[in-house]
Amino acid sequence: MKKLTLSTISFFLLLGLAIPSFVRGQTLPMDEKQKIEALIMQVGAAKDARFVRNGSSYNANTAATFLQLKWEANASEVKSVRDFIDKIGTMSGIGKPYLVRFKGGKEIKGRDFLLDELKKLDT
Repeated sequence: MKKLTLSTISFFLLLGLAIPSFVRGQTLPMDEKQKIEALIMQVGAAKDARFVRNGSSYNANTAATFLQLKWEANASEVKSVRDFIDKIGTMSGIGKPYLVRFKGGKEIKGRDFLLDELKKLDT
């Protein structure tokens, strides 16, 4: 059996101390997390809307799933519901804004849609 060196033990001790603070740094306050989850649910519930990303149109369920996955992949960047809107729900990685297209053809920016839904949640 291999003997543990002092440097190996030190590494694991430091790692053990660092992980809890790293994890804490990535967690959101419960109310912010709940608002983000509620916004994603609102997107999924918008059955009369199409969500446009990079010129392609998606249904509400697909858009909600995409936002959830994008949030999970970028969780360290999101410290609040406003961060979620600005960093996750506003534009694609190539810089094109997300759009929401309603029946009748009216389109609004995804950011505006999410901000309107956030106002509803806050009232």
